[in-house]
Amino acid sequence: MLRMDRRFLASFDWVLLFLLVLVCGMAYMNLYSATYPSPGRMPPYLKQGYLLLMGVVGILFILSFDYKELHLWNYPIYVFTILLLALVIFAGNSAGGAQRWINLGFFQLQPSEPAKLMMVITLASYYSRKETVIGYSLKELILPIILMAIPFVLILIQPDLGTALMFVIIFISMTVLAKLRWSTYIILGASGIAMIVLGWLYVLKPYQKQRVETLLNPAHNAMEEGYQILQSKIAIGSGGLFGKGFMEGTQGHLHFLPERHTDFAFSVWCEEWGFAGSLFFLLVYFIMLIWGLHAAMSAKDRFGLFLSFGVVALIFWQAVINLLMILGFLPVVGIPLPMFSYGGSSLLTTLLGMGILLNVRMRRFQTESTLEGCDG
Repeated sequence: MLRMDRRFLASFDWVLLFLLVLVCGMAYMNLYSATYPSPGRMPPYLKQGYLLLMGVVGILFILSFDYKELHLWNYPIYVFTILLLALVIFAGNSAGGAQRWINLGFFQLQPSEPAKLMMVITLASYYSRKETVIGYSLKELILPIILMAIPFVLILIQPDLGTALMFVIIFISMTVLAKLRWSTYIILGASGIAMIVLGWLYVLKPYQKQRVETLLNPAHNAMEEGYQILQSKIAIGSGGLFGKGFMEGTQGHLHFLPERHTDFAFSVWCEEWGFAGSLFFLLVYFIMLIWGLHAAMSAKDRFGLFLSFGVVALIFWQAVINLLMILGFLPVVGIPLPMFSYGGSSLLTTLLGMGILLNVRMRRFQTESTLEGCDG
């Protein structure tokens, strides 16, 4: 039976928990507004409520054992996740021309979402095991590159370019933290530029190229590819200083704004709460991430440092990409705003990641003697 030392509870980070609850509360309000009234037996806001409760259970489970256990279970977790990604290709559910989901009955699991967290755990395990003073050479990066490339390719096949690129971003973020030799930076930089050129010429599909072209000139095709970005900008701008009020947004409630509860959820918030409300949310959100970096810097070991940093980087880059996307500075690539956009797999993955942050923070004073006080 799982037990927890009282000293861990005394070290619990209530500030991080408060910020997390505040963000989830605002997100749920926004989802309710964006999807009410909703036809069907299970409205999205009600379903998301159940998933929030599941996420709370997941956090409690993560807190019940020492995060170093993830160090030991790293490769089994990796293999299991890769098997799920492979299963999607052969037996997954399709929607919108993509095959990304596994039907679990009570909700559709998108394995690419927990795979992001798996990638963080895998890289944290590798870099904490293999330390270097002068920086990693290209030879030493071969294994982590392979570990990243396998889920990258499997997700690219679905196809889901936006999510696949998140694996590259996670890899770059955590690898830079690990420290590279200058020669490795040069080789990887040149290789990256070459891959971008080759990807544009031979990998990207016509509709993906169209998204990039729409970014440069959304008004050129305002009724098709550019419609989402233009409507998002209208929603954001119409909010003014203090917004139109809760559930009073016209772009969202009159269905001008597509995907208003998923990719463009924050556009709904901007319209209803205005510049002031948007600024408040972003301050709370990014203070939460900065506090998460504080958890990383206070970690008692190298694995905890990389694990916490990876979770923060995962949430941060998804948030930045989503926000730039709805403002029209990036192509529409289907990256959600973590904990804010509707989506069970994304929500559960992010909450488990926050559970890891709380776990690392709670055990920052742990010593070998305290191991006797808990089973994890």
